[in-house]
Amino acid sequence: MKQPIYKRAMMKNLIIILHLLFGFNIVVSQSSQILITGKVLESNNNLPIEYATIAILDNNSKKPLTGTITSEDGTFSIRTTGTNYYIEVSFMGYETKIFNDFEIINNTIDLQTIILSVDNHALDEVVVRAEKSQLEFKLDKRVFHVGTDLSSTGASSLEVLNSIPSVNVNIEGEVSLRGSQGVQILINGKPSVLATADGNALGSITADMIEKIEVITNPSAKHDAEGTSGIINIIIKKSEKRGVNGSATLNVGVPNSNSFGLSVNKRTEKFNLFSQLGFGIRTYPDERKSINQDLINGTTITSFGESEFDEKFANILIGTDYHINANNVITLSGSYAYEVEDQFSKTNFSQTDASNSATDSWLRNEITEADNPKLRYELQYKKNFKRHKDQSLLFSALGNSFRKDQFSDFENTVVLGNDDDFKQKTRTDYTLEDYTFKLDYTHPFLEKYTIETGSQYVINSVSNDFAVSDLVNDEWINNPDLTNVFDFNQKVLGIYTTAAYEGDTWGIKLGVRLENTNLDTLLQTTNEQNGDNYTNLFPSIHTSYKINDNFSLQAGFSKRIRRPGLRELNPFSNIRNNFSISTGNPDLKPEYTDSYEITSIHKIGKTTLNFSLYNRYTVDVVERISTFSNNVSTSRPENVGTNTTTGFEANGKYAPTNWFSVNGDFNINYFYRKGVFETVSFDFKGNQWATSLTTKFKLPSEFDLEISGDYRSRYKTVQNEIADNFFTDMGLRKKILKGKVILNLSIRDVFASRIDESTTNQPDFYLFNSRKRGRFVIFGVSYGFGKGEAMEFSGQRRR
Repeated sequence: MKQPIYKRAMMKNLIIILHLLFGFNIVVSQSSQILITGKVLESNNNLPIEYATIAILDNNSKKPLTGTITSEDGTFSIRTTGTNYYIEVSFMGYETKIFNDFEIINNTIDLQTIILSVDNHALDEVVVRAEKSQLEFKLDKRVFHVGTDLSSTGASSLEVLNSIPSVNVNIEGEVSLRGSQGVQILINGKPSVLATADGNALGSITADMIEKIEVITNPSAKHDAEGTSGIINIIIKKSEKRGVNGSATLNVGVPNSNSFGLSVNKRTEKFNLFSQLGFGIRTYPDERKSINQDLINGTTITSFGESEFDEKFANILIGTDYHINANNVITLSGSYAYEVEDQFSKTNFSQTDASNSATDSWLRNEITEADNPKLRYELQYKKNFKRHKDQSLLFSALGNSFRKDQFSDFENTVVLGNDDDFKQKTRTDYTLEDYTFKLDYTHPFLEKYTIETGSQYVINSVSNDFAVSDLVNDEWINNPDLTNVFDFNQKVLGIYTTAAYEGDTWGIKLGVRLENTNLDTLLQTTNEQNGDNYTNLFPSIHTSYKINDNFSLQAGFSKRIRRPGLRELNPFSNIRNNFSISTGNPDLKPEYTDSYEITSIHKIGKTTLNFSLYNRYTVDVVERISTFSNNVSTSRPENVGTNTTTGFEANGKYAPTNWFSVNGDFNINYFYRKGVFETVSFDFKGNQWATSLTTKFKLPSEFDLEISGDYRSRYKTVQNEIADNFFTDMGLRKKILKGKVILNLSIRDVFASRIDESTTNQPDFYLFNSRKRGRFVIFGVSYGFGKGEAMEFSGQRRR
């Protein structure tokens, strides 16, 4: 009698565990062992079957004595001390073979070649079970199993992602999780060039290549304490390794958004070769306005300017995955990019006195040129274990280098007043080197328990050589007050361990991460050194309770850190606007946050809903503090007290029909700030909220329409008030040639309403700043070949 599929799978796992448990007894009784060997092939093409189960069972009790699985070439070898047993060979989807009559020669049983025939009844059972995609709630993640309803459609991975609750993919291919776009995407549990935000290659992964997708909204101590908005892990089927897959896209836009990209993957039994090539020209316009008002003497300086940032770029990437065998893979990749930047700006300044009469007026022009070479290289090794499908060891080494050579010329032309015309120029030599080394090990045991452990070492080295010169009597004179070399060196060593229990309805995961940070900064010209060396413990705990398949509760706590970066530490300023200066603070300390979250997950028919309550308590909060002197405002980050934030978030997806769906997110929080800076109290309470809504329509003739809106409310900081903001994006897409070619029209900020505004009201000064980027219209043509899907986004570069 044939065993049901699910019973065979359970028996396979049980046999492997028993094999390990009995391993000790097998060793001590070596002298009485019988060696059993053979090779398992499938009947259609006589190809080897990997992971077929070999079970040695007692003839009387029918209980397993030991067992193993076949290797990549279908062979197996196992020893037993039993005397009354039979041998069972099985694999999901194939008829089981049982051996009761065998010959023992020199303590060896050679079963030679074993041919397994397809079990048509079992295959039908599997197809029915996997016909519809399923969402499974796990301890600290949600697992979306891709069924034939999606895999048979030829859809891309982006469309599959868009079918998952809490995940949204806009028409340009940008992935967001619970409304945030800071998502880390992994392929088979590790970073991949196919998943980088600017790689534009996710379109080469199609639904029929995907086994499942894991969504982690609240990462544990295994991940960087710096934090992340979430992780999406795409698991590729092992059977989808062969063939040539690729995508190409061509885009044109107003303002300039012209680019070409090509992504090609060649998959064989042992190798996965991938390459990318891209180049383009883009323009980013900008409008800025500022007001500096001295409330003591009544003088006001107003500026209004327009700028245009032009970028030309080219990049190439080559890499390979080498599958040593079924359980070991090495990945080696390298990429090089070169960017040429040109920026032009014109800003009109005017000064008025207390009676609002104009006293001075001048025009400030800027011309900036920069070259940016970038290099990235990566080595990864991943080992899976036959003992358990989730047992793995991963080592990765990643290196990044970046250099910026920038030159700027400024010219002030007096229109009104007694000041003289003058010229300035700046030079920036910027170099960055980053190295990351990671080692992760995952060990499941006793079916419901898992231990994870590993380490990470990150090295950041940055040098910024900045110089300002003034033209005096036709001679360029260095300005020592604005010229210096700033060096930033940071090393972070992290070690973590997590332990998890995950039952059918309840689970818990505990973790702890230890990180040591060694930071040194140096102002070379003044020999001003700052350093910090600190060690922190970052615990985490996550638990979940599944009430039923459509309703689950999750809760979590984690301690996070936000270390100040180079821009916040570097004391240099940009002189684009001499009256609105922003600098860094070498003495800045990191922020620490205790984060609590409770989430309920509902699935009601064609609707999925998530509701979250969260509380975050942050110490040494970093806020920019503005000072004012001689009509010049200087903004500098400072550690100012604590912040307690309590909030509620709701997001959902509703797809009542095949042609319409709506995805929405709403977040509101209340915060309480406490702090004193230079004897001034900054205690206050406030709130802010944001909402977004995306609707998608499948129109006749293979047209897709997408409209999204985003609103962010007005809110307060320590000194500033940030204005509310609303903008709308729209996209129209047309598939032709069975989806291999996609025509795409997208309009970003349809009404040109995305304007960032802030005001600062203090007893002795008033500041106003605004920035407007404008509307972008882009048309793209994409083509997918092989098993690749046409890229479903316009190619707008992420910045």
